[in-house]
Formats: sequence, structure tokens, C-alpha cells
Amino acid sequence: MTVPMQHLVQEYLDERRGLGFALTIPGSQLLAFARFADASGHRGPLTCQLITSWARDEAKRATPLTWERRLGGIRPFAKHRACIEPETYIPNASTFGRSQRRLAPHLYTDEEVADLLAAAGQLSPKGTLRPAVYHALFGLIAATGLRLSEALRLHCADVDLDTGMLTVRQTKFAKSRLVPLHPTAVQALKQYLTLRQRHLPMVQDGPFLASAKGTALTKRTVHWVFDRLRKQLGWTARGGHAAPRIHDLRHTFICRRVLLWHEHGADIDNAMVALSTYVGHAKVSDTYWYLTAAPDLMSVAGRRFEQFVEGGDA
Repeated sequence: MTVPMQHLVQEYLDERRGLGFALTIPGSQLLAFARFADASGHRGPLTCQLITSWARDEAKRATPLTWERRLGGIRPFAKHRACIEPETYIPNASTFGRSQRRLAPHLYTDEEVADLLAAAGQLSPKGTLRPAVYHALFGLIAATGLRLSEALRLHCADVDLDTGMLTVRQTKFAKSRLVPLHPTAVQALKQYLTLRQRHLPMVQDGPFLASAKGTALTKRTVHWVFDRLRKQLGWTARGGHAAPRIHDLRHTFICRRVLLWHEHGADIDNAMVALSTYVGHAKVSDTYWYLTAAPDLMSVAGRRFEQFVEGGDA
């Protein structure tokens, strides 16, 4: 093979994206692998040594879980190349262990959520839209379980505070859904909207959660702000990740909802289907995973199972 690996990877990505696959993170990983291969002077079909060297060498302090995830990103491309070059090595799905292990999330307490919103509301410069927009953003995620990307992509036309409804459009898995809001969330967003209108004109296709210039907030900027607030608040991670994350607000919302249903004896099977739709999961099994995420949930579920075994009401 004399064609540079970067050319082959880009050709593969163009073809897949033409079929509707976004491949944002996998694409970045594949291009990183291609640069590594070209820099090493590799020629010929993909080999085991080339692929595993890249998976382990790019970040020497990475864990085997990270190595396996990198191999998982290479596998589809390797299968594609194997149709052209049969000698191509296709990495095993579990060379370094399971790549889809889910780490326990940090489940926020009510006090932590309240502290986060209070700190966001005190961001500088005071009196501007900035503290209000971050207070609204983090509060919205905590109150609805939206993904960060979904909240940032909301347009003004997608937020109907008269009916208390969000329209979340073309999100993960190319699906759209309606998200009803609790009255307290509606009230908080109305307060944000009042302040927003003092600083920015309302444009139906404009971002609802906007910067001072009227542009959509970027993920990178939001994560930077959140990291500063997290350090300021001095939180200690209680999950499997190194530090509490914005996404853990979504985990917390789901776990709290399931816990309340358990405590009130709700029909969990039907409730979980509704919750799965509400939060935009493709499979209800993704929502059921949250049952294992919190000790409180496991405790409630265990008590109900004991009642079931003993023949009592569950």
C-alpha cells in the first residue's frame, strides 16, 4: 500500500458520512491513528503491532479501558480495509478487556445542585446575561435530564413556556421528542427569558441559551466554566470518574425519578418505558442500567424483591 493512511481514512470517513453517520469522535480517533501510521512509515495492510502500538502509545498513562475503546474505533475501518486487503488485521473486540464498561456516576445531592446554581448565578460580570444563562443551563439539565448538547441546541422557538413544553429536535440517534417541564422549571426559565430579552432580541431560530453576542454557547466553553465552578465548590467525586461531570446531572435526574417511583410503589415497567422516551434513550435497557447506579435504588429494589419472594405486596 503506497497511499498514505490519512488519505485512506478520510476516504472511508467521507463514504460513511455520506450514508448519514456523524462519526465525530470515532473520526477524530481514526485520523489520529492515520497520522501515527504515516509518521511511523508503515506501508501495507494494517497489522496487529501497528494498531496495538497506537492504542497504547498515544497516552502512556491511559488505562486498558481507554486502549480497548481505541481498538473499538479501529475495528470498523479495519473490516472495511479487509475487503480490499485480505491480509488486514482486525483487532479482537476484547484484547484489553471490555470497552463498554460503565463507570458509576456522581449522583448530586440537593445541596450540591443548589450550590452549583447559586455559584453560576454569581459569575462575572454581574448584571450581564452570562450568570443568568449558566444558571438556566445547569438548572434545566438538572430539572429535565437533557444532554448538554440538547440544551445548547435549543432555539427560542423550541421553548414554549405557555404550555410548559420543550421540543428537542434531531438529537442523538436522529430523533426528536417533546419534553414537558415541571411548573418550577417553567417559572425559572421565564425569569431567565425576561432577563434575556433585556440583552438580546428574540429570534425564533436563535439560540435560547445564548452568549452575550447572541451566539450559541459552545461545549468547550461550558465545560471550562463548569470546571471552574466545581473547583470553587470543592466537590469530591463519589462515582467512578475522576471528578463530577455535567452529564452526572442527567444521571442524577434519572436515578431520582426511579427512586421516587420505587418508594411510591409505581408500576416500574410502564414507568421506565415513559422515562426512556422522556430522556431520549434508544433502548429502555439503557434506562434500566441506572438501577445499578445508586445504592439507594438497589436498597429499595432489594426490599421490594424480598416482599415479592415472601408473597407480600411489592
